[in-house]
Amino acid sequence: MKKFALITGASGGIGQAIALNLAEQGYSLYLHYNQNQVEMERLLKRLSLFNGEFIPIQADLSEKGNYKKVSDNIFSIDVIVHCSGASHYGLFTELEDETAEMMFNLHMMSPVLLTKMLLPKMLNKGKGSIIFISSIWGQTGAACEVIYSTVKGSQNAFVKALSKEVALSGIRVNAIAPGAVDTVMMSGFTNEERAEIENDIPMGRIGVPENIADAASFLISDKASYITGQVIAVNGGWYT
Repeated sequence: MKKFALITGASGGIGQAIALNLAEQGYSLYLHYNQNQVEMERLLKRLSLFNGEFIPIQADLSEKGNYKKVSDNIFSIDVIVHCSGASHYGLFTELEDETAEMMFNLHMMSPVLLTKMLLPKMLNKGKGSIIFISSIWGQTGAACEVIYSTVKGSQNAFVKALSKEVALSGIRVNAIAPGAVDTVMMSGFTNEERAEIENDIPMGRIGVPENIADAASFLISDKASYITGQVIAVNGGWYT
């Protein structure tokens, strides 16, 4: 029987790593993306080496109600990985209303309501795994990233609450909180700034997307069958 996983933000660095990992395990994939069609086409080409269905779905999840463009295209689901995201830097006092709304839609309203729409399909199967790719800043907070820290912290709270509600139904809900990972989000840092971050990390290096994908693979697997409601930090010891 085919296993289906949805990955939102699948065209990003972490999303692609998770997609390749799950495809290798035999999953068919719904691959959500927004603007990065070039990277999505690149990912689909890499996925063609595996047996499975790989279905791209375009939607801007920062816009109210657009999560329905994703849910309307999904007919069977075993795993949901919420990986869509965008960072925001700046003083909180200078935050625009439109930016705040966009960040909440992208990181909270869309994934929460998308989960609500898809959850009955998991309940009917009596099993499933839901994972949020959160952030270290959702655990500890960051100056000049107040709104980003807020929405990521909200994801963690949602995971803890929903996990208790659906545990007896065989559905597990967890989050992964990456630290600094070598993706597009790090592209705005200078070499000097990257070096400072590496010096702050006890393991002395910035992570790679595969580190997050490996953690997601474990949480999805039966090896994690007694793990739910957890926020797993994958950050090289940066925050414990």
